Amino acid sequence: MPYEPPMAEHRVVIVGGGFGGLNVARELGREPRVSATLVDRRNFHLFQPLLYQVATGALSPGDIAQPLRSILRRNANTTVLLGEAVGLDAEGRRVILSDGGPIPYDTLVVATGARHSYFGHDDWASNAPGLKSIDDAVAIRRRILIAYEAAEREADLERRREWMTFVIVGGGPTGVELAGALGEIANDTLRRDFRSIHPPDSRIILVEALDRVLPPYPPDRSASARRQLERLGVEVRTGTRVIGMDDRSVRVLIGDREETIPCRTVLWAAGVQASSFAHAVAVAAGVETDRAGRIVVGRDLTVPGHPEIFVIGDAAVQPWRGDRPVPGVAQGAIQPGHYVGKVIRARLAGRPVGPFRYRDKGDVAVIGRLSGVTNIGWLGPFGRQGGFVAWLLWLVIHIFYLIGFANRIVVVVRWAWSFVTSGRGTRLITGTPLLPPIAEPAPPAWEPGDDVSGGEPG
Repeated sequence: MPYEPPMAEHRVVIVGGGFGGLNVARELGREPRVSATLVDRRNFHLFQPLLYQVATGALSPGDIAQPLRSILRRNANTTVLLGEAVGLDAEGRRVILSDGGPIPYDTLVVATGARHSYFGHDDWASNAPGLKSIDDAVAIRRRILIAYEAAEREADLERRREWMTFVIVGGGPTGVELAGALGEIANDTLRRDFRSIHPPDSRIILVEALDRVLPPYPPDRSASARRQLERLGVEVRTGTRVIGMDDRSVRVLIGDREETIPCRTVLWAAGVQASSFAHAVAVAAGVETDRAGRIVVGRDLTVPGHPEIFVIGDAAVQPWRGDRPVPGVAQGAIQPGHYVGKVIRARLAGRPVGPFRYRDKGDVAVIGRLSGVTNIGWLGPFGRQGGFVAWLLWLVIHIFYLIGFANRIVVVVRWAWSFVTSGRGTRLITGTPLLPPIAEPAPPAWEPGDDVSGGEPG
């Protein structure tokens, strides 16, 4: 039996509780003529820009997530459903859920985001996890911490070097921030925590196929980011393409020269692909997609031939400047979410609404302690910063947009403590496997009566 939204003049179904879907729901929250239904397969909204901090132990999952029902509890016209949208009946105007329960709509908003793309090499996923969800972040945190635990126990020096080598694929903001965080972990957080290994000896390699890191940034900002990464001990390999990997190595191509990098931990931060539901919408509506599966929408963010279907955020190719679409950043979903909510309200009131206009609020990437780069055009010369100023701007911006007052307080306190102590308080190994595969276990590096005061291994 189909789910029937509460009676109202206009039924709006929102698929996806990320930045885009959440802001549509908020915009419609006080519209009495609308009954809104938000469907998501997770019961929480995730602040994705800080996901890498969960992956590197700086924050806990609960610090950057908030239950959707809690966020929208004051929206009397909004129902939140835990479910997965898998199909669309475009003619009958119904969303099909995985449990078979269809939801009728008058207006549909697709805000399902994106998933990892391995460019046709999906078999790499088991060796190189990406970072799009809480589960991904916890899995990456486990891999990073287990690598050091394995190196501490491994007697064979070659295998120990493999465990202490980390390769990050993709030099965009996520890859740069991950590499910087790993540099801090090796040089500060874990510096005195082990007896057999010296964490600052870790080898951290950032691989980017293009000629510079942070390609969307101006060249001077990319150069600044590279210098700051290298000060943290990160090897930056630009013009380098991954062509293969297994559980003990990564093969890369530099020009016409092939190289094999022995390593046990590979993290994927390159390439995205639209969600499976976006594909289902494209097929049902008979519309065009790009190579990443994103739906090409009009200036009003609707699907051609279906003015009742909006697609926003990473699920869509949203027009911006000429052939350049809206970038895949948080603002690329937040602003369309507000716009779509206003369009729906204006339609009900019989008012015209102009096309969507994206306002570029700039980009900020943090690289490490007191380090970062900014590219904020509307701030003029002040908007192109590096180092401490960029790091401070990053902190302020992320706290401002983080959902939930309690989360903001907790994150500020954690960051302050981490700044003072150079520590990361959430270094828990959870999930499976809990123990690393050790080929040749070594005895402890100390015996009773030895000095274990925390000095660095000789």
